[in-house]
Amino acid sequence: MLDNSHFPACNDYPLVVNEVTPSLLNDIPIWVLTGLIAFLILVSAFFSGSETGLISLNRYRLRHMARDGHAGAKRAHELLKRPDRLIGLILLGNNFVNILASVLAGVLAARLVSESIAPLVATAVLTPLVLIFAEITPKTLAAIRPERFAFPATSILRPLGWVLSPFVTLFNTIPSALLRLFGVSQQELSEHTIGQEELRTVVNEAGAMIPQRHQRMLLGILDLEKATVEDIMVPRNEIVGIDLEDEWEQILTQLRTSQHTRLPVYRGDIDQVIGILHLRNLLGQLHKAEFTREGLEQLVRESYFIPEGTPLNTQLLNFQSQRRRIGMVVDEYGDIQGLVTLDDILEEIVGEFTTDPSTSSKDIHPQEDGSFLVDGSANIRELNRIMKWELPTDGPKTLNGMITEYLETIPETGTSLLLEGYPIDIVQTGANTVKTVRIDPSLRKGPEASIVSS
Repeated sequence: MLDNSHFPACNDYPLVVNEVTPSLLNDIPIWVLTGLIAFLILVSAFFSGSETGLISLNRYRLRHMARDGHAGAKRAHELLKRPDRLIGLILLGNNFVNILASVLAGVLAARLVSESIAPLVATAVLTPLVLIFAEITPKTLAAIRPERFAFPATSILRPLGWVLSPFVTLFNTIPSALLRLFGVSQQELSEHTIGQEELRTVVNEAGAMIPQRHQRMLLGILDLEKATVEDIMVPRNEIVGIDLEDEWEQILTQLRTSQHTRLPVYRGDIDQVIGILHLRNLLGQLHKAEFTREGLEQLVRESYFIPEGTPLNTQLLNFQSQRRRIGMVVDEYGDIQGLVTLDDILEEIVGEFTTDPSTSSKDIHPQEDGSFLVDGSANIRELNRIMKWELPTDGPKTLNGMITEYLETIPETGTSLLLEGYPIDIVQTGANTVKTVRIDPSLRKGPEASIVSS
């Protein structure tokens, strides 16, 4: 057995387990610790503001500036090509300085107050400082003026990204794998596309940067795919053309007095159309005695037919590729439903070529009291475009169709109704249609007040 007498008493050796060994941080002066913490908060503010500024940049303006040779825009554009690496770099730097600031704040608090409450004091003091000076203030400033914040920051972030590239790659490996599990690819992270509605919002919010008339034109282009040729065509019963079965003198008179430069030519009925006649080709023929019906037919160009459901943006391209300016709209059975011209589509983009409703459309007749007499056959889209009204276009195409669909019957003369808030008085009806109505847009009460009275 071992004899305890051979060992010195334990009391001869002092215990050092509970003693705190002085560290390097405890030797740093208080004013130096305070300065380091302040510096780290500023660095944290830089990382926080850089993140918000870069993410808030307008991607399309950024590309434009980069193409124009702006150095800061070029650096930002390169960094934003890999947003995962950019965010990884910023978060790596931001978390490092914040944690280091927390450690230094704990050391400083331990030297100024009791060690037992030092962590609490450090947390209570550092949290509002970080929130105010390293988060809220720089991020708000960067969100308001992203270019002023982001472009200078790229001169630091870019070389820092090269230095810390191994660490950024390491810390991005696991998040990238997790993103792939959710079906998100790296290509999706770098793609920033804009949809039609987003583009519409951009145009509407452009303000003074885009003149109002140009805004309307841009919105008109965006709306082309929402409408079809059926929405803007001249209805079948309103088509003006040349009937080869009419008397020759009547045909000549019609050619001399026509307000249109292109006219459909048919035999007896519009369904028997044989082509389109350009009156320019008749300038040297009309006054010649030998000009005959057969000579007229030789000047006719073959017809161009358009399915009634063709979107306007598609038809605009078709007119361009086919070198046409006019076409006959047909249904699925090949029956002619109407006529559409290139000018009709262009008016959907640029608006009417005149601002006087009395000359813009033969269907609209201004009255002295500020109201308008409108033909029931008037096209709703045309009414909205000319009069700046807001009648619904997702249903019937004509005013007569909209009224009869709403009332579910042919109204009697003298009937009044509020249709989408517009007060409408039925002035004249036929056996199966509304012929004329009176509309006073100045008395509009709002779309929710749709009621009917007689």
